Amino acid sequence: MNPARKHKSNGTRVASSKAILLLQRIGGCVKDAIAPATKTAIWLLKITIPISLAVTLLQHFGVLNVVSEWLSPAFGVIGLRGEAALVYLTAAFLNIYSAIAVISSLPLNMREITILAVMCLIAHNLIVETTVQKRTGSKAWHIVLLRVGMSIVAAAGLNLLLPGDLGAGLGSKALMHGAPLQDVLASWGLSALYLCLKIITLVTLLMILQRILKEFGIIQILSNIFKPLLKIMGLPESTSFLWIVANTLGLAYGSAVMVEEVEAGKLSRSDADLLNFHIAISHSNLEDLLLFAAIGVSIWWMLIPRILIAIAAVWGRRFAVAGN
Repeated sequence: MNPARKHKSNGTRVASSKAILLLQRIGGCVKDAIAPATKTAIWLLKITIPISLAVTLLQHFGVLNVVSEWLSPAFGVIGLRGEAALVYLTAAFLNIYSAIAVISSLPLNMREITILAVMCLIAHNLIVETTVQKRTGSKAWHIVLLRVGMSIVAAAGLNLLLPGDLGAGLGSKALMHGAPLQDVLASWGLSALYLCLKIITLVTLLMILQRILKEFGIIQILSNIFKPLLKIMGLPESTSFLWIVANTLGLAYGSAVMVEEVEAGKLSRSDADLLNFHIAISHSNLEDLLLFAAIGVSIWWMLIPRILIAIAAVWGRRFAVAGN
């Protein structure tokens, strides 16, 4: 055989073997990820779906309206009209999508919407996300107090710092009030089905990604890149990957990896607790920020205050633990 042809043939075989090995490694990652991803997705859905239905019914029967009226005087102190309480409550029990839907039904200006955006970004989906953080090493009442308290602190600070006129809001697109219960339940059913598909898909893909990143040593590379930033924020180096997950996908969708890391002993509960104090205030900085940006809210006003408060919360937690 011609030496050149033989060399080329050997090179092709080597490349083919490397490709097969690569596919085998990726296939192994996929196989390993399916079972824990399914388990976590089911656990998450068992929490999310009943809560979503309960809040939908509370909205339909006017319970949240009554509570928001009761909270109205307190919201006036932080530069918001009473109706804003309904936005905050909706976000606290549900999610950012629901909060924006309520915002679009109220005659709020952009200054008020900006304050509400930061409050909702800090304290949204509290029941589901607190359950995740409890399972990963933090006390539920610590997280709830932290998120609600810091959302109020952030609102008070923004009320002092924001210019008096940031422009008009969305206008009022009145929500459908008094719709028949069967229509409300049908609408909820469709949104719940979409949510189920989204949770199952994202949790599975994230778990596969985590396995692949670990298999090829990319997690360690990411840890090295973010090490200086984590040090400033008071976070242990071991939390780097989960910090990235929480900031890109959020707490609910990132719960699969977070729970597994803690329960497998790859991350100590004390380190997870410090991470939780940060990401309780500043997480999901892609999708949620872009949703509010789409209705005109400044990304910088939403991002910088939460990051600064999150850093202060972690260092405060460190000092509190050290003092005990």
